[in-house]
Amino acid sequence: MLISRRTGAVLAAAVLSLAALPVSAEENYESWPLLQNPFESTGGGGIMIGGYEPVVAGNTCTTTFTATEPGGKVYYNKVEFDAVPVRGGILCTNGRWQAIDGSMSGTTPFRVFIKDGVRRRAP
Repeated sequence: MLISRRTGAVLAAAVLSLAALPVSAEENYESWPLLQNPFESTGGGGIMIGGYEPVVAGNTCTTTFTATEPGGKVYYNKVEFDAVPVRGGILCTNGRWQAIDGSMSGTTPFRVFIKDGVRRRAP
């Protein structure tokens, strides 16, 4: 089968571009820092998150928590994550939070790794 020079060049460029893609190594979840209470919100603004103790049940991780503004106002919330088995533990990811009173909701990039009862947060 004959391949034109142009087709050969396009194929070679495609193969080289694939070779240039970074290889994503699996994260070392056990090197993540321990989950401390309280901790600063991923949203910033000095909001502190407290009482964050995710528990795994089936294919979800859930917890209630507080979000406290610098001025002292406290909001009561809950969050549910997908529980994904990884490296001998559970990765709580794709978080969906909601105010207990239903007034607000959203998603969070925050992730927690749980193994042997130890909770670690993404750096």
